[in-house]
Amino acid sequence: MRFLPVGDSMTIGRAGDFTWRYRLWQHLESFPGLRYEIVGPRSTLYDAETGAPGSTAYADPAFPSAARRHLAGWGEGWLHMAPVIADAVRRGRADVLLVSLGLIDLGFYTDSEQTAANARAFIANARAANAHVRMVLLPVIPNIRAASDAPFAAECARFNELLAKAVADLDEPSSPLLLASHPAGYDIHTDTYDGTHPGPSGEHRLAGAFADAMHQAWELGGPYAAVPSTSPSQPARRPRPQPLPV
Repeated sequence: MRFLPVGDSMTIGRAGDFTWRYRLWQHLESFPGLRYEIVGPRSTLYDAETGAPGSTAYADPAFPSAARRHLAGWGEGWLHMAPVIADAVRRGRADVLLVSLGLIDLGFYTDSEQTAANARAFIANARAANAHVRMVLLPVIPNIRAASDAPFAAECARFNELLAKAVADLDEPSSPLLLASHPAGYDIHTDTYDGTHPGPSGEHRLAGAFADAMHQAWELGGPYAAVPSTSPSQPARRPRPQPLPV
């Protein structure tokens, strides 16, 4: 089973982050009988000092290099990933796509209808590379901007409706689509460090949304463990200056 994480800044992470990808890797490692690989053409974090995705400074340096692979980018959305997903699936021989996209699209590039069209193109392109690929799609989690920008909040809600419709329309037995549940208990005030990007507890909640969806639908792995409280090995990130929304 080869997993390919796909996403924006919430998925690539920033220098010093653990990332939800790391939390999911820990979860998968807890099942000794599960044979899997994490694939993808990229492996680094976003470096705010250089403005480029070139950092290897994960919060846990023991995170194996092979498990760091992904297809995620700071400021990238469905618009950017739809044209490149087929190549990533083909090269990585990906079996399962774990996708968290949409917030950056709605915030900067496309409205809900256009974003949904790009999501459908992404699904078609992924299947062109592997007709049996599975996908788990995470709904957009509105960020701090949505709290004060009602039209943006409405676009986020509308896109999530359209994403659910796309999953219902395009789901196939040979290439199943799952719409993950909104991460249980996710609170942008406590689960992020800036109202958008996940801190340690938010990383766990995002990983748990993917893990639980796969377990419930496909009996893959098991339920995600409860989100732990902050501990010395999982330090809370200090607030940073507000970066780009995604």
